[in-house]
Amino acid sequence: MNIDAKNLEYKELNEAIRQMSGGCTVSGCMGQRFIGAGMSDKEITINGVPGNALGAYLNGAKITVNGNAQDAVGDTMNEGKIIVHGNIGDATGYAMRGGKIFVKGNAGYRAGIHMKAYKDKQPCLVIGGRAGSFLGEYQAGGTIIVLGLTDDTKPIVSNFPCTGMHGGKMLLRSDCKDIRFPQQVHITTAGKADIDEIREYIQEFCMHFGYDENEILSSEFTLVVPDTKNPYKQMYVAN
Repeated sequence: MNIDAKNLEYKELNEAIRQMSGGCTVSGCMGQRFIGAGMSDKEITINGVPGNALGAYLNGAKITVNGNAQDAVGDTMNEGKIIVHGNIGDATGYAMRGGKIFVKGNAGYRAGIHMKAYKDKQPCLVIGGRAGSFLGEYQAGGTIIVLGLTDDTKPIVSNFPCTGMHGGKMLLRSDCKDIRFPQQVHITTAGKADIDEIREYIQEFCMHFGYDENEILSSEFTLVVPDTKNPYKQMYVAN
């Protein structure tokens, strides 16, 4: 079923999506916010540019964007999948606690900020291009992967990555010699076991966007994890 979003406010658009049984395609999307927020049983395809908080509190639905997306994609999402065939704005995956986000292009500032994990919920954010400043700020769990599949010569990550990081892990497809990290993290070259852990995410990324899995995984990756003595970590441990 198709929904023409051209003349719909965001509340009307989301109500129309909720009324649909199963899957739907949203055409003419022009910045409407909160699309798919809290939804669990939908499969939504969006043609156009969704506004802020796409898939906020997502609880199992699948959202595919054939274009770019604005800020706070997957804000506090709990489960499900978001696939963006373009670039995304700032704060992607803010406080994300489950599910997966795949982005073909670049991400803005503070991607993965406050990402966390609990028991079997292990969120993952895969960025195909570059990431802006403060990537993984205060990351408390889950996995962030940046692949740098762009033609420009800028570093794969901009300024101040991993600021306040105290959980989870980050894998960057680069030797990262041109990136300055904070003292509270450990930076090493990823080994075979580390690559094997992310293989399924890379396979899915390649399935969505048409890249060569072997070419990506044969590259050098840098693994970033927090210092186990980081004082912030104790604030996020459940007793």
